[in-house]
Amino acid sequence: MSNPVFERIQQDLAENDIVLYMKGTPMFPQCGFSAAVVQVLSELGVKFKGIDILVDSSLREGIKQYTNWPTLPQLYVKGEFVGGCDIVREMAANGELKALLTDKGLM
Repeated sequence: MSNPVFERIQQDLAENDIVLYMKGTPMFPQCGFSAAVVQVLSELGVKFKGIDILVDSSLREGIKQYTNWPTLPQLYVKGEFVGGCDIVREMAANGELKALLTDKGLM
């Protein structure tokens, strides 16, 4: 059975190397966790697509089902789920995130 929300997510991930499903936008994050991930990505100097899940309730629930991950924001690199705020901050602090982005040819 096709799921239009999952299809939309897969299209977003196919069209963008780095995708952040977040509350608000990169310019105006609507929660501290989203703001923290935007800051990490900005400090690394990588381009990413921020997708505001607050404007679409089906997407807000769908992204949680897509990854079986209950919280937002959610970061994807080259279509792979990386993690939420705590994981991204930890990976940034220990250099893993930069290594991942370098391995994927994004830095």
